[in-house]
Amino acid sequence: MMNLTVDPKTGCLSGIRFAPSPNCDQRPPDTPIELVVIHGISLPPGEYGGPYIEDLFLNRLDPSAHPYFKDIADLRVSAHLLIRRDGSMVQFVPFPWRAWHAGESRYEGRPYCNDFSIGIELEGVDTSRYSSVQYDVLGAVLHALVEAYPSLRAVRGHAQIAPGRKTDPGPAFDWGRLASRTPEGLSLG
Repeated sequence: MMNLTVDPKTGCLSGIRFAPSPNCDQRPPDTPIELVVIHGISLPPGEYGGPYIEDLFLNRLDPSAHPYFKDIADLRVSAHLLIRRDGSMVQFVPFPWRAWHAGESRYEGRPYCNDFSIGIELEGVDTSRYSSVQYDVLGAVLHALVEAYPSLRAVRGHAQIAPGRKTDPGPAFDWGRLASRTPEGLSLG
């Protein structure tokens, strides 16, 4: 397993490219990080490897580049981290900051999951298997996050915190496969 660490000064994974998204703000005071939310994304839908996810999170998505983009180009969204199909990563928001990833959401009766969660995007779609290396990298990221934020206690899919509104990471996401790579004591799915 790869060894990742969160730099306490920057709140970012050491050695990972950082592309700062403007779509973030401070968490409410005295709000510990308790949850990781797993998302699935591809832009355009079902296509991998292009610049468009990063463009979306950096507010520079060209609506004329693809018909699908016309409806999403003005969204102001982000995630803390993107894990691409090949396992490469881009961090958009330092973990101590609130990324705008969950939208209207609820976990264990608490609304506004962005306040107390970290959003991790996996490049993929709900109905297609995620790559093996993505599970490996996600496991290493979770180990680093638990080390940096001992208050972290659960990992859920976007669909679980926004049922009826979101479906990702979808039925193709293998929670059992992630379980073998997850730190002890972290509740999954």
